Amino acid sequence: MQHRGEIIKKAVYKSGFPISELAKRLSKSRRWMYLMFENSNVSLDLILEIGKIIHYDFKEEIKEFNPFQKTITESTTDYQIDESQVEYWKNKYLKLLEEYNQLLKRQQ
Repeated sequence: MQHRGEIIKKAVYKSGFPISELAKRLSKSRRWMYLMFENSNVSLDLILEIGKIIHYDFKEEIKEFNPFQKTITESTTDYQIDESQVEYWKNKYLKLLEEYNQLLKRQQ
């Protein structure tokens, strides 16, 4: 299991955002902040709130934010396959349209 408190601590220190200012914006004490850094199960709502304050995206580090990441990757691959199929059918349509136009010209 990920230690969310440590992840937050690293992000806060990396951002250079003062802990006392962060605590003030969260309406908490500095002591509470340091205890939160030691907590391995910080709530996702609090993590999002901290991320907004320090302008940091925790979605890369915390798995719970991306439970369907594998599905998204697979869907992207499927989309690329569909895109090539669309191109195939588009080209087939254009070829048939050209043949049809030539038939019309011959009949006139």
